[in-house]
Amino acid sequence: MKKLLYFALAGGFLLSACGTNPADEAENNSADTTAMDDFQWQTEQFADIKIIRYQIPGWDHLTAKQHVMVYYLTQAGLAGRDMIWDQNYRYNLDIRRALEHIVSNYEGDREGEDWENFMVYTKRVWFSNGSHHHYSMSKIMPAFSEAYFQSLLNDTGYNLDAKIVVAVFDPEVDNKKVNLDPDKGLLAGSATNFYDPNITEEEVDAFYAGMMASASNKKVSFGLNSKVVKNESGKLEEKIWRVGGMYSEAIEQVVYWLEKAAGVAENEAQAEALRLLVEYYKTGDLETWDEFNVAWVSATDGDIDYIQGFVEVYNDPKGYKGSYESIVEIKDFDASERMAVLAENAQFFEDNSSIMDEHKKANVVGVSYKVVNVAGESGDASPSTPIGVNLPNANWIRADHGSKSVSLGNIVAAYEAASGKGFLEEFVHDDAVRERMKEHGKLAAKMHTALHEVIGHASGKLNEGVGTPKETLKNYASTLEEARADLVSLYYITDSKLVELGLVPSTDVGKAEYDSYMMNGLITQLRRLEPGEVLEEAHMRNRQINASWAYERGKADNVVSFDVINGKTYVVVNDYEKLRVIFGELLREIQRIKSEGDYEAGKALVENYGVQVDTELHAEVLERAEALNTAPYGGFINPEIRPVMDGDSIVDAEVHYPADFTEQMLMYAERYSFLK
Repeated sequence: MKKLLYFALAGGFLLSACGTNPADEAENNSADTTAMDDFQWQTEQFADIKIIRYQIPGWDHLTAKQHVMVYYLTQAGLAGRDMIWDQNYRYNLDIRRALEHIVSNYEGDREGEDWENFMVYTKRVWFSNGSHHHYSMSKIMPAFSEAYFQSLLNDTGYNLDAKIVVAVFDPEVDNKKVNLDPDKGLLAGSATNFYDPNITEEEVDAFYAGMMASASNKKVSFGLNSKVVKNESGKLEEKIWRVGGMYSEAIEQVVYWLEKAAGVAENEAQAEALRLLVEYYKTGDLETWDEFNVAWVSATDGDIDYIQGFVEVYNDPKGYKGSYESIVEIKDFDASERMAVLAENAQFFEDNSSIMDEHKKANVVGVSYKVVNVAGESGDASPSTPIGVNLPNANWIRADHGSKSVSLGNIVAAYEAASGKGFLEEFVHDDAVRERMKEHGKLAAKMHTALHEVIGHASGKLNEGVGTPKETLKNYASTLEEARADLVSLYYITDSKLVELGLVPSTDVGKAEYDSYMMNGLITQLRRLEPGEVLEEAHMRNRQINASWAYERGKADNVVSFDVINGKTYVVVNDYEKLRVIFGELLREIQRIKSEGDYEAGKALVENYGVQVDTELHAEVLERAEALNTAPYGGFINPEIRPVMDGDSIVDAEVHYPADFTEQMLMYAERYSFLK
């Protein structure tokens, strides 16, 4: 629920983020990435995706023992990789294994159009951890025939169940991973594998309502680590993801590596958090999960950190089930100190917010913010990754113990290094605005992320007696929370306080972000949708809500306008001060909705401003974007952390930089396939 995705273009647009032979890269696999001036950032592009690599700055600042800890943590993350595939769709592992078998064993013609289309489909499935688009949630449809696919299966001697073949090719079968349209039925319209297909939404609601009512500890995140099934008597029960339970084979491997990481931890607090995480995986006890999160958020010393577990609930239309993910982080030794200034001044931002006084926290507890560099990712965080994360998600832990906010600095840098410049020229017609975005866009994007994560998600409080947003706002909770955090950032990014704190050189940084945000929310993010689609993904909805509401609210004063020049539509901010006031007004309202649990108002806001698309404008954006020939989505080949051995002992680890996406996917399949 606290994940910020990145969609980067030149000049700091908030929209999402060719090559040498892999053999040529072998000589460049040095540990110190800063020396790699000729580093190949983007390796290939297919469909709507570009594949990027990232470096690990700061690796040489770590000791050998720290290198080993990073190795163990990345291995733990990869060991659980199969789980996200199965969570995303019940047939995903079968489909993936069939595709990988064909890629590895087919000896026929690999030059024709059919084979090229097959490889594009396979790479798209790899990229999305399954057969549904990682962002739109729609099923990825093959551009080759079922007959051709069957011939590949036959030629390689692979038997795939007929019902799975139908699921691949029939557009009506399980065509949406996550459906948020209540009229279609949140479970009936979703293909995620968190609930048996024969279970209704009403049954799930009753099941968890009963569980919560009878629980002695009502703080736990009910349902976070389980699949709901019907037993032989027709009653619902949970299959817990733990050692000895569901996903045991993969979780046992995760535990093996986490225990090793605990043995080389930088300090006792870090080791204790890892031991609690291991205990949670062994027992599946959600109270232990909370104990782990309290220990993890308190373990702030050291240069290495991680995110590991069943964390974000975006992939569950009911908002209970956590998707498996892993991110291993190394402190950015240059940037973290500067960004800690925000955390130190969190109370100022809370006290001076536009929200109602009764919704302000009297004491903002334990907000920490670091810029980190990713050393490895897996599960829901890879290949497509966030650029900022704020955890834990439990509101009571955040209120009582604080949270950790991180910006993934090297991921942002890699997106920027691989981004083209065409969008800035195409979608900004004013020279002064364009130059300001070129000058301040990168810093503006970083500040937006920092304010969103550190101040945004930590701000505000619920009224006494109001249930959690998941309970009160239901399927709209994630969208509204992301909109709220964005608005906190937008409200403060033009504030002179940031200049006073030395975080930005002038308020022009905030103006650059306003230009970028409004353009993205109203126009440029539409390039991610196919013709006829509406907005489904929470982050896309949140940006359109904020931008569209602000446009409508300021229409009478021409605060923001759509200017058509030579047949092309541009978004123009005419009054930055009034726009800030409008952002503050919407922030006040969304905080009220969250604090009071006002479902109807939240639903109206999302449905009226965050879902529908202007079809003529959408068609124009698609046409303009297609001419630029740059993919709207980006994701990553992970560095490979390899152990350095002394006999049977691991004494150090080295960084290597693979350059072939297909090779990495096949290697992962060979080494980290633990689920049957």
